[in-house]
Amino acid sequence: MNNKRQLFLWIGALIAGAALGMLGLQWINAIADFVATIYTRLFRLLAVPTIALAVITTLASFGTQKETGKIFRRTLFYTLSTTFAAAIVGVVLYLYIAPGNLPEELISKGTTDVPQNLGTLSYSEHILGVVPDNIIRPFLEGNVLSILLLAFAIGYALTKMPDSEPKAVVVKGIQGLQELLFTLIRGLIWTLPLGIVAFSAQLTAQVSGGMAFDSIGKYVAVIIGGNVVQFFVVLPLFLLSRGINPLKTLSQMMPAVLMALFTKSSAATLPVTMQSAEQRMGVSPRISRFVLPICTTINMNGCAAFILVTSLWLMQNGGIELTWQTILLWVFLSVFSAVGNAGVPMGCYFLTLSLAAGTGAPIGIMGIILPIYTIIDMIETAENVWSDSCVCAMTNRDC
Repeated sequence: MNNKRQLFLWIGALIAGAALGMLGLQWINAIADFVATIYTRLFRLLAVPTIALAVITTLASFGTQKETGKIFRRTLFYTLSTTFAAAIVGVVLYLYIAPGNLPEELISKGTTDVPQNLGTLSYSEHILGVVPDNIIRPFLEGNVLSILLLAFAIGYALTKMPDSEPKAVVVKGIQGLQELLFTLIRGLIWTLPLGIVAFSAQLTAQVSGGMAFDSIGKYVAVIIGGNVVQFFVVLPLFLLSRGINPLKTLSQMMPAVLMALFTKSSAATLPVTMQSAEQRMGVSPRISRFVLPICTTINMNGCAAFILVTSLWLMQNGGIELTWQTILLWVFLSVFSAVGNAGVPMGCYFLTLSLAAGTGAPIGIMGIILPIYTIIDMIETAENVWSDSCVCAMTNRDC
């Protein structure tokens, strides 16, 4: 009953926020932006230590048991399977809908809107940026992949330490910090209806302000269509294959999916995802607190489809022939690029821009995409969190 009341309260807040955003009053939009920014910052604040502490405590509890390896292998298998499926869905829709080329003058005009100093970043540099050279910097920069790497190293080191009083003190201290963190998360979630009103009003104001699809309708149809198919068809089929009811699972994880839709950050949504998985879906905390931080970092279904479709479209506009070999190569590139992408707003956009610059494709198109990327990013993030939830549910069933 508490879960149902919470969900109805969130939906009511969503409707109220949409109504406020449709009024078109500048002072309401300013307040909504202010409150939405506060909530996004607070969830990011809690998400970063949540990832680190959850992985450390789980590894310290499981140690090097066989069960730990099984959970990790299942998580990785389901993550790669769903991400490859998303990329394949994107390819099929791209070939079927066949977006056309844009006029040269429009591409040139879009170049002015492309963020500067981002197209020069190579993927090797992106990977090197994951390896931390300072134990504090990843937390200051919010580098989720570096934090996950540190957490794995610390957790694994704890499993190798002999049972002693120093080890017990360290583990109990980390577990105490984790419980403190979850107390803060529960308090923040209790006030979340106010944040949802602000997020909803902010989104409605943006859409009303002219976030239209205009001349790139077919491209947008491929991107959004791929996300919809992945969300409502492919991922439910994965759940059904493991004997899990997809409708019930989606209902249980709806708070996290809605939160992802508004924050556009799977990392910021992680506290809500973990709470929904444990309290609404009934997943074992030992599973959820290990699987979900990993999925938040590497399970990027929507990002893989965006990288693939956008890169193909950019190369097509640049006169590059899209052979089957090229398409197949980019399926793999998009999947493994998405795995290395950070779960932050516009992270996928910047990564795609960097990859496209390396192919010599006209990156001016990225400037044309930029005005509508807010909507795309929302849908992709919601799909990513739904995919995280599915991977968590399937791993919990298997293990």
